[in-house]
Amino acid sequence: MGNSLSCCLCRNASPKLGRRRGSAEPDCESEVYKAAAGNAVAVAPAAATVEPAELDFAGGEGHHLQHISDREMPEDLALEPNPSDHPRASTIFLSKFQTAMRKERKSDHLNHVSPGQLTKKYNSCSTIFLYDSTVSQPNLRTTVNRMTLAIYYHIKNRDADRSLDIFDERLHPLTREKIPEEYFEHDPEHKVIYRFVHTLCSAAQLTAESAVVTLVYLERLLTYAEIDICPTNWKRIVLGAILLASKFWDDQAVWNVDYCQILKDITVEDMNEMERHVLELLQFNMNIPFSVYAKYYFDLHSLADDNNLNVVFPPLSKERAQNLEAISRLCDDEYKDVCRAAMRRSFSADSFIGIQRSNAILS
Repeated sequence: MGNSLSCCLCRNASPKLGRRRGSAEPDCESEVYKAAAGNAVAVAPAAATVEPAELDFAGGEGHHLQHISDREMPEDLALEPNPSDHPRASTIFLSKFQTAMRKERKSDHLNHVSPGQLTKKYNSCSTIFLYDSTVSQPNLRTTVNRMTLAIYYHIKNRDADRSLDIFDERLHPLTREKIPEEYFEHDPEHKVIYRFVHTLCSAAQLTAESAVVTLVYLERLLTYAEIDICPTNWKRIVLGAILLASKFWDDQAVWNVDYCQILKDITVEDMNEMERHVLELLQFNMNIPFSVYAKYYFDLHSLADDNNLNVVFPPLSKERAQNLEAISRLCDDEYKDVCRAAMRRSFSADSFIGIQRSNAILS
């Protein structure tokens, strides 16, 4: 290594490994610095082990080697990852709900409040309750119910009332009827949010996947724009998220003019302006990895379980069992066909490479 010092002085040299300097270990720093100062190569005694953690590089200029994990992270990477972009970051709605539940349970424990009776059904030897909603084909009504519950907890557990004028319903009302000011002073109930979202999804024939994507865009919007969803803006924020989710996810998206027929008093110009603002606030980041989508789907499932949100699980009948078996058999056949096609492509590629190598050898 010449006259320059390196962190590879021993086979276990890693600045990440913390080593305590014992009194019985010999001090080889002087010999190392002598080797670095002169042109001769010094060989350390066999019994001595040079530990990188023991080297004092403060006195030697130009010889300080900083470990990659000790370097200062860029400011944008040091921030907490956005849950709508990173699959490992916890969703905002579930974190807020769990925080509120811990406080409520602590209060109930201090006040000796009973948790109540659980109404969840469980399978038995004679009856199997089967839920037909999956991550790839979720149930529309159930998914909308859970998504609106997440929005409800967003509003209920908000930190402040930060908003933008484009989302303020007092400045851009969705109806021509005069809304009393008391309406914006109270948080909407879950059933009110559900009724609004379900009306849009049913009239626009949106899929259940769009409801999950809507929640992802909503949390991304709140994070990027640094705003809160509150009684004065929740309808327009949800409407903007649904508008983009339907265009991004569904093959046949609903036009803005179609929403004007659902919401009779809103204009196309207002819808277009709101869509432009939402896209700019999202920084045109419309991508949703499947891992993020799956995280939001299962977190919604956890939210429903924690709230004891009753879902009707019909018992498994003979007809449904036969249908499930047929679907499973069809999926197995399709998977086998895909595997066979992949093997044929791999074999063809290997054969082509082998023929080319043979021709090269012969030539």
